[in-house]
Amino acid sequence: MNKKKVSSVKRAHKKTQLYYQSMVIPGMIFLLIFNYIPMAGLIMAFQDFIPAKGLFRSKFVGLKHFKYMLSLPDFSRIVRNTLFISLSKIILGMILAIAFAILLNEIKNKLLKKSVQTIVYLPHFLSWVVLATVVTNLFNLDGSINAVLSNLGLEKINFLGNTSVFPGLIIGTDVWKEFGYNSIVYLAAITAIDPGLHEAAAIDGASWWKRVWHITIPGMLPIILLMTAMNLTNVLSAGFDQIYNLYSPLVYSTGDVLDTYVYRIGLVSRQYSFGTAVGLVRSLIGMILLVTCNRITRRATGQSIY
Repeated sequence: MNKKKVSSVKRAHKKTQLYYQSMVIPGMIFLLIFNYIPMAGLIMAFQDFIPAKGLFRSKFVGLKHFKYMLSLPDFSRIVRNTLFISLSKIILGMILAIAFAILLNEIKNKLLKKSVQTIVYLPHFLSWVVLATVVTNLFNLDGSINAVLSNLGLEKINFLGNTSVFPGLIIGTDVWKEFGYNSIVYLAAITAIDPGLHEAAAIDGASWWKRVWHITIPGMLPIILLMTAMNLTNVLSAGFDQIYNLYSPLVYSTGDVLDTYVYRIGLVSRQYSFGTAVGLVRSLIGMILLVTCNRITRRATGQSIY
């Protein structure tokens, strides 16, 4: 009788799991169509691709486009721009998100806490197509920011056309847009910390800052390392949609990144093979960073992405 009950429970469990697994099928089909099948186009990186001839009749040229890519004088500059903008976004965004999560956790009034969360999370859900218009109206030569500077007797700044100022504008606006939403993960990590640790430290006379430094941040460390590993996989993707909607030829020297470069070369200039080669290198570097960071995180915290 017990054996029959066990077998019936196992069958019911398998049936339930089958229902859950079937819910994954639409997502898997989506990934297959839009992520995996297009990977066949990577062969273009090793061809002189001509659309009229297609993938299988275009001339195979081996590593020609990769060698050409490394010989370009602009390529190293574009990589430097990408690394600087991307790493700055990751580091500043993470610091601000952690700080905001810690401060938000100190708010005891639930209504005020939810109101602040809603206001700060909102920019994440707005497209850069919309926000680019707002940023342009604020920071162009006739915008609100320069109007304030003029009223204070200061010189106007060409935020969108000055090569030294433009990267800072890109980094600052992206951090402003995303830090609130990114803080959700860190806020969840803080709520998982045993409150008894804070109570014991407070009884022993520890200040708020010491409790944050010795209890809150160490308790968040596994999540911080995990999020760092995930963010580093996108280190060569500095945000195409944001930069594309804000930059101009005036700031190509400091604002042009790999994504915008691939778009201009691969699609606008119709150098499909060269654009594919640059995109392939970017993806391979991202994969290497993901595997490396995942192993480091697993050894340091016992947690990993996969």
